[in-house]
Amino acid sequence: MLTLAEGHRLFEREAYPADRNLYDELATNHRPVALFIGCSDARVVPEVITSTRPGELFVIRTAGNLVPPHGSVDAIAASIEYAVEVLEVPEIVVCGHSACGAMTSLALDHDLSMLPTVAGWLATAGHKRGDRALSDQEAVAQAVHANVVRQLVNIAEYPSVRKRLTAGHLTLAGWIHDIGTGRIDIVAPK
Repeated sequence: MLTLAEGHRLFEREAYPADRNLYDELATNHRPVALFIGCSDARVVPEVITSTRPGELFVIRTAGNLVPPHGSVDAIAASIEYAVEVLEVPEIVVCGHSACGAMTSLALDHDLSMLPTVAGWLATAGHKRGDRALSDQEAVAQAVHANVVRQLVNIAEYPSVRKRLTAGHLTLAGWIHDIGTGRIDIVAPK
């Protein structure tokens, strides 16, 4: 594996010259086709799983792909507002994924006392372990699905999002990416 510095030198030497025209345009034009809210997990790279190019996605990555409730004043809420109001993205995708560490912690009641900031963040998800008769794998899958639905509800409560949804200028989609198969399952917003 290349170090980050080596990777950047490779980018400067090969990728940038090959896409010089694209980068010239991106220097003065920022019109992404979607806001993609995904997990911070390094195994789920939005541009890779959507085959998009630089400039096409406005990406927010959070532990557990959580969207803070409307009224929060933080970088995530600010980024959502900017994407919707200024960039006027026509689509928002909230993407969860298989084997999510955040949802595993919640679904299996892991002790997070040594990670108080993580525990506090995940508490905003509002998830409690459901049916104890489920296998651990089933409980995690259920938590991942329920979390995507919950985050779609959260983001729809943002006034700028609600306004553009009502006007028909914005769509919401929920995805669950299976890391092992590469498949995406669509989750309908409620």
